[in-house]
Amino acid sequence: MFHYTVETNKSMDEAVRSLEERLKEEKFGVLWQFDIKNKLQEKGFDFNQPYLVLEVCNPKEAQRVLSKNQLAGYFLPCKIVVYQDEGKTKIGMPRPTSLIKMVEDNELVEFAASIENRLIECMDKSVK
Repeated sequence: MFHYTVETNKSMDEAVRSLEERLKEEKFGVLWQFDIKNKLQEKGFDFNQPYLVLEVCNPKEAQRVLSKNQLAGYFLPCKIVVYQDEGKTKIGMPRPTSLIKMVEDNELVEFAASIENRLIECMDKSVK
């Protein structure tokens, strides 16, 4: 499966705060938070589903992967989405291992697996 998604009974705000705390523990920071619902409504489109895209990065790891292969930068920063679906808050991401396979560099697949596992751990801890 190309993605990893978890759900929680927390509100979106609570889920984002918890996720940010877990990410900090792993030395990831949120570079940007894109509120799709607000942006689409601002542009005149009818979209009422809360949907946030968080762009997250660990600078040390970004430097390591870009030093190995600059094509990996096409997938940086990592994206984690937080949204409402049928009364539940969901947190999900495209799996770094799925994305990096497109670069066709086996060394990077191992690196992506390490990042993926750390991000999954952050997501899992944030829903509790």
